[in-house]
Amino acid sequence: MCARSTTTFLIISILQLAQQVVVAQPGQARSPIPTEAQKVAKNVRPKAIEAHMRYLADDKLAGRKPGTPGYELAAQYVEKQFQTLGFKPGVATPGSPTGTFRQAVPLRKAQVREEVSSLVMIRNGQAKALTYGKNFFLSPNFGRPISEVTAPVVFVGFGVSAPELGYDDYAKIDVQGKIVACFNGAPATFPSNQRAYSGSAKAEVAAARGAVGMITFSLPTDVRARIESNAPRNRQATYRWTDARGQVQRTFPQLAVLASLGDSTARLLFDSAPKSFDEARKAANLGQAQAFPLMVSFRAKTQTELTDGLIGENIVGLLPGSDPKLKDEYVVYVSHLDHLGITPDRRPDAAKPDSINNGAHDNASGVAINLETARLLASLPKAPRRSILFVAVTGEEMGLLGSDYFASNPTVPRASIVANLCLDMPFFFHPLLDIVPYGSEHSSMKGAVEAAAQFVGVQIAKDPIPEQSVFMRSDHFSFVRQGIPAIYIKSGSTTGDDRDGTKLNLDWRATTYHTPQDDMNQPFDWNAAARHVQLQFLIGYLTAQADTRPVWNANDFFGTKFGPLTKGR
Repeated sequence: MCARSTTTFLIISILQLAQQVVVAQPGQARSPIPTEAQKVAKNVRPKAIEAHMRYLADDKLAGRKPGTPGYELAAQYVEKQFQTLGFKPGVATPGSPTGTFRQAVPLRKAQVREEVSSLVMIRNGQAKALTYGKNFFLSPNFGRPISEVTAPVVFVGFGVSAPELGYDDYAKIDVQGKIVACFNGAPATFPSNQRAYSGSAKAEVAAARGAVGMITFSLPTDVRARIESNAPRNRQATYRWTDARGQVQRTFPQLAVLASLGDSTARLLFDSAPKSFDEARKAANLGQAQAFPLMVSFRAKTQTELTDGLIGENIVGLLPGSDPKLKDEYVVYVSHLDHLGITPDRRPDAAKPDSINNGAHDNASGVAINLETARLLASLPKAPRRSILFVAVTGEEMGLLGSDYFASNPTVPRASIVANLCLDMPFFFHPLLDIVPYGSEHSSMKGAVEAAAQFVGVQIAKDPIPEQSVFMRSDHFSFVRQGIPAIYIKSGSTTGDDRDGTKLNLDWRATTYHTPQDDMNQPFDWNAAARHVQLQFLIGYLTAQADTRPVWNANDFFGTKFGPLTKGR
């Protein structure tokens, strides 16, 4: 790729000359949206979105990997935009009357030392050493450099405990002091979002029940989860954020081994077991909870190289609210600024090798749309009643680290954050005729989403790719974990022509996602991007103006698990 170089002069020129176009008309004459907000929404500038993206996805930013000069250029750009719009620094600084736009995110890096780590299967007193990278991979232990354990293995189905959904693999087995083994994923009978969450919470569930390790493997049909498919990723370093005491978060050091097995190796676990691998697979496919001891033990040793002192940065801008009381409550917009940096070009037939992961769609697009949304909010005749925070977060590609840090250590009182709006890869490669508002079914924010969609003239659709677990895969979920209602909007599948939007999406994920080909040479639809701005603006505006803050729906899965009355969030 030879992306066109974008100079600061070009950016400024495009922004100054951007057309004040009307991208959408009200769906009905009687709209719940005030006239002044309608006027502002119509002033969205598609050219401004493109200009922001061209800068953030330029080769000179080298893929915006946290800790690199390219990420710093991106951070400076966003910070300058906030300043130009009149936003205030969103991070208080001791001794400074003005504060800063930068929130430091302390990180720990962990890398498994493969050559001195091992996994040995023991059956009937006979030990069989497995081969790293062929039979298994290990996850690092963030709690200690050397982690060792020998323990019997018990099979626990999907490793899911969800009694509220009538399912619990742990209901009839004691795993104290044992290594649990389980399939990746969760029962297909679960609703999509609950399935995604349950599939991600296995380590937490195992640790809470006293297990000393966990081994996972995929169902034969789940090709994406196999270690063969994820070998390059499994060998990468892993990162977590640390708190003020230097303690690593979102880890479970009591699990002395975290391993993933290849398919043929996983089948060996079931030799002489109460059920065969195929019987266990069939029960899993039927959504039947199951657990039984396997006639095997494992001896595991994980050596981890740990590196502290790494710092990421979130960029936080504040638009103070206008209501004397409600200004102390906040609506938070978030989009991730980071991407993958430079990686080898894996295309053997590439005429011109390209190693820069520009991250145009992922996620220069989300940042650009939120920057234009910030401009619309700042241009209102009167600021919204509640205050608005815009946060460009770091470390999303490392595991939602920047957003999780912010949501766990917010720059304003956590209880004062009433809602979150996230934007990440909204997919505007065709006209925006329908949207999938992930999260709207869980809270009262659904009303604002419906009003905004009606004004913009888009339909609301169901998730066309529930198997992708989209609800768990971006920064809004960091806020859900803290009991904060959140919305994450992506394009639907209607294109207005003979193209299949779902197929376009899946093909893009298969060929372009997380590759250097995600650059500015793609066929973006800038009017569709502008409609995303209108949606972001109106949903946030209506939420900020409402007399009452959003609430979780009664008995909602996520509201019950993480809501304000839930302890230990």
